Amino acid sequence: MPHAQLGPIAVHLPSRVETNEQLQADFPNWDIALIAEKTGIHQRHIADEKETASDLAIQAAQKLFSEHAIDPQSIDFVLLCTQTPDYPLPTTCCLIQDRLGLPTRCGALDFNLGCSGFVYGLAMADGLIQSGVAKNILLLTAETYSKYIDADDRSLRTIFGDGAAATLVTASDEKSLWGFQFGSDGSGGDMLLVGDGGSRPSEDAIKPRHRKRWKSRLYMDGPSLINFTVEAVPRLIEEILSDNGLTDADIDRYLMHQATWKMLDQLRGRMGVAAERIPIELADVGNTVSSTLPILIDRLRSRGELKPESVNMLVGFGVGLSWAGGLWRDAYSA
Repeated sequence: MPHAQLGPIAVHLPSRVETNEQLQADFPNWDIALIAEKTGIHQRHIADEKETASDLAIQAAQKLFSEHAIDPQSIDFVLLCTQTPDYPLPTTCCLIQDRLGLPTRCGALDFNLGCSGFVYGLAMADGLIQSGVAKNILLLTAETYSKYIDADDRSLRTIFGDGAAATLVTASDEKSLWGFQFGSDGSGGDMLLVGDGGSRPSEDAIKPRHRKRWKSRLYMDGPSLINFTVEAVPRLIEEILSDNGLTDADIDRYLMHQATWKMLDQLRGRMGVAAERIPIELADVGNTVSSTLPILIDRLRSRGELKPESVNMLVGFGVGLSWAGGLWRDAYSA
């Protein structure tokens, strides 16, 4: 039976860079130094007004094809994870198929999951490959949360950055992705949401958990999300380890969604693991939602920090509420 292998990754970030120094100059009353200390973020990339998530995804895919000599005609399925689609309909992924010149026999699917989306995408790709439906899957993650954020919003503007990643997932005889587990709790849907733009009347829409302090369409209850994360993620990790007959000593790195430095540092403390085993890579890109994990993996690979013989755990968590995890050995060699 074939298995999914996590292949090459290409990342595309918008050209516009927004630094903490620029924000401090524009908003002298903001304590940017304190914010940076908590978030670990010093700059982020922001999409132009007319630049969409699909534009970023296409740039990432074209970079992937070019840098790794991949024939677009070899792609037989494309998955797009985004919470900022171009339109309510048609499916953004279908538009991407056409713009990339992928074959019309190629399947195309959007899925609306943010912070846990990359792990979900890998699991779906693994299922498509194991079932024999596909052999070469283009997994795209792309987000432009900045379009939901008001310019005066100190809590969100300092955290979220825009970006996209393109990952090739291919069929292999070697099992290098396994042990996927998932979770969801819609009762926490009011912790991170955009309450307008859908078909539900505004008077019946989910209300933010607490009073909105900013004009942003996006609302986030940061403290509640941290509480959820430090409870749900260690429990998920223990379940994956137990179900696969492993212990913490068998895991080299815990590769986690890059939310903020504070959240990841609290997880380090809660789990009692050394800092280097939960690497943090968000200082220059911010929280790019579903693209944080592929960006992290791409950077660790570029520095030779992922050992092919070692077992790592991939973990995503956040909006939904949703969470997902799985085991991964990096069998790809450039």
